[in-house]
Amino acid sequence: MIIQPQQYLVNDLRYIIRSAVEGDAEELSRLRVQIDGETENLDRERGEGFIDEAGFRQIIRDDSKRPGNLFLTAEAGGRIVGFSRCEGSELKRLSHKTEFGICILKDFWGFGMGKNLLQETINWADASSIKKITLSVLETNEKAIQLYQRFGFETEGVLKRDKLLSDGKYYHTIMMARFHVSGE
Repeated sequence: MIIQPQQYLVNDLRYIIRSAVEGDAEELSRLRVQIDGETENLDRERGEGFIDEAGFRQIIRDDSKRPGNLFLTAEAGGRIVGFSRCEGSELKRLSHKTEFGICILKDFWGFGMGKNLLQETINWADASSIKKITLSVLETNEKAIQLYQRFGFETEGVLKRDKLLSDGKYYHTIMMARFHVSGE
């Protein structure tokens, strides 16, 4: 699906949250690799699960058409510095839910981009047929967990010893969800 662009000014940084377009594909491919190398909060290490420009073009095309999908970018200073994506299912029994994920360059943490990408996603979900947004978050990512809780997400379960990080230790993944209930 597609949303209308929204402008934000946070801590003297002006940025736009908008739907991804095919012309973003090359930049998104590079950005994803960079972000993956900046944090252990994500599933991938730098270069793993690489998606090239053509792959991102196809994802953007598909997400623009599918009612349970949403691909947003955060753009500051004329470049993409973060993105979020919801991927739903075309299966009828699963079409009421979507899975949310987010990536932001480390230099742009603290400007409310995660919060605003999440808010735009929730606005879209609440205005559509999406009744459940799911996500997974590493147990050590306390700021993200607190943000998700503020937006009504609750813990549905814990995947124990789910991720092996660079310190050689295993960490739990927390599965969270937000439910939209309106006269089911």
